[in-house]
Amino acid sequence: MIPEIKKQAEHKMSRSIETLKTELTKVRTGRAHTGILDHIQVDYYGTMTSITQVANVSLIDARTIGVQPWEKKMVSVVEKALRDSDLGINPSTQGDIIRLPMPALTEERRRELTKIVRHEGENTKIAVRNVRRDANEHLKKLLKDHEAAEDDERRAQDEVQKLTDHFVAEIDKIVAAKESEIMTV
Repeated sequence: MIPEIKKQAEHKMSRSIETLKTELTKVRTGRAHTGILDHIQVDYYGTMTSITQVANVSLIDARTIGVQPWEKKMVSVVEKALRDSDLGINPSTQGDIIRLPMPALTEERRRELTKIVRHEGENTKIAVRNVRRDANEHLKKLLKDHEAAEDDERRAQDEVQKLTDHFVAEIDKIVAAKESEIMTV
């Protein structure tokens, strides 16, 4: 029972890390990155569909993303979805290719983005600590129900704490890397 609790806690903590990585790909740096379009939905014949399923998304150069819808009549729909998105990018259409120029970030905007990154990191740390708390509660319940010895429960809590420390250190590394990426001009 104790190994199961530890395994479940580790799995949930690693999922929190993956979620953080996904969230941080949405925070744009000065460079173009196709991942920032992953969450944009397009009205594809009455069904909201991911932009990557109706168009080819590629990098034209370091500061420009190219979006080429597979169907000619989807160009205006995709362009509208990009214009209405939360990215704050003004798309320009040339034939059947939509260009998304990434504006250079100002120093002030870079600082705002690092605050957002730190906030995401802190939220992930909270999620990891919540997993630790839940695991410790399960371990205490095992002890209370006489399904585990006190020494085993204490040892398992220490291992869960080591797991937590490991994941918090990994979160700090990810956040620091993203911050340095944002602050690099």
